[in-house]
Amino acid sequence: MITITPYGAAGDVTGSAYLVETENANVLVDFGMFQGDKDDEGRNVIPGRIHRMKIDAVILTHAHLDHCGRLPLLVREGYRGAIRATAATKDLAGIILRDAAHIQEGDYKRRLRHAQKRGHKVSRSDEPLFDSEDVDRTMNLFREVGYNHTTNIASGITAVFREAGHMLGSTSVELYVGERKIVFSGDVGPPNLPFLKDPDPPTSADVVFLESTYGDRDHKSLTATLDEFANVLSTAIKVGGKVFIPSFAIGRSQQILFHLAEFIREGRIPRIPIFLDSPMAISASLVYDDHTKLYDTESSELSKQKQWDADLETLRYCETADESRAINDLSGPFVVIAGAGMCNAGRILHHLRKNIDDPTAHIVIVGYQSRGSLGRYLVDGAQTVTIMGERKQVQARIHTLGGFSAHAGQTDLLTWLAPMVHSKPQIYLTHGEDDARTILQQQIQERFNCSSYLPVYAEHLAVDKE
Repeated sequence: MITITPYGAAGDVTGSAYLVETENANVLVDFGMFQGDKDDEGRNVIPGRIHRMKIDAVILTHAHLDHCGRLPLLVREGYRGAIRATAATKDLAGIILRDAAHIQEGDYKRRLRHAQKRGHKVSRSDEPLFDSEDVDRTMNLFREVGYNHTTNIASGITAVFREAGHMLGSTSVELYVGERKIVFSGDVGPPNLPFLKDPDPPTSADVVFLESTYGDRDHKSLTATLDEFANVLSTAIKVGGKVFIPSFAIGRSQQILFHLAEFIREGRIPRIPIFLDSPMAISASLVYDDHTKLYDTESSELSKQKQWDADLETLRYCETADESRAINDLSGPFVVIAGAGMCNAGRILHHLRKNIDDPTAHIVIVGYQSRGSLGRYLVDGAQTVTIMGERKQVQARIHTLGGFSAHAGQTDLLTWLAPMVHSKPQIYLTHGEDDARTILQQQIQERFNCSSYLPVYAEHLAVDKE
């Protein structure tokens, strides 16, 4: 008997985690952090079932926090086994986890100071989930894997890691348990993303766990998205406006810089100051430089020619808080790319607090916004928002550019699944809100005459195929 239990991303899009139990071993595929409102953050624990058992190995599909963010909790509680991931995923996960620890440690110190001023004690719930030492111990457990090679994972379990096209180093995983082939899509990217090779789907499966973040729709075409982006920039530049782009530090920030360079090279916008206001994004860009062998053909050629250096000569890296604050004293036009991508932390909050009530400012949303996040409120048209404890009127212009998503849209998800349906696998739709995965479920039935199932958190799934 093989049992798989989702401990996250089952009816939502964060906290991805699957416990795989076999007769011989227990393996975790991803162990990510829940992100969003306070209720979501309260779910960042080690579930009791995992806490009580011996975990033999961990597989990490990619480095985003919603896939790796609870790993330090596991290590804090005594896990000392291997964490299998690609080299790029290891490097990027180190950046992401250290940043998460730094933010938590900083928040705790502020709460502690405020409590001490009032003669109070901080509650245990205010303590960091993990600290930098936990992250260091976690990173020491990583063991690198290559693409398209069979890797021993645990007793009776092997895996093959395939290109997922979602971020640098991202994978879909073919997990072999005896005669059973279980596929975890991880997060699947659309074709033709800058830097990344296209997804390489498996050709057969007995069981498939398929992400469904955008299972209900396709994204606007990249061409149309770039036209809209260029128009937003042109409008802001004409009136000396400021453009703020909340962006995930890894993947999305580099993608946005790629297209800004393209606009400048093609003469669609003039050279204006561009600030990459994110130490994590700066570090990630250096990791990209270390893994150029993973690039697609176009990006590889541009890298060899050093074309980006010429296009982005006005790009400035803001590593320190003082460099970030100095942006507030500048007149537009300029572009600021800052984390966090869902506007739920990081330097973008400071920029939004200062500029959200400026009608000449433009806020460009370029990624998915989870329920409860500030970014989601802005996308949904909120007239007032609370930023760092201040109630602010939303007068800046809000733009949502869905075509930049690193997640496959509905058509691309179906295309990714198509090579496997001939083997009539059991299909489980995860990593999507219920509306999205219900619509994808209908499309799978109509297109492939295959049923699929929508599991919920902590539901035990018997995945043996007769």
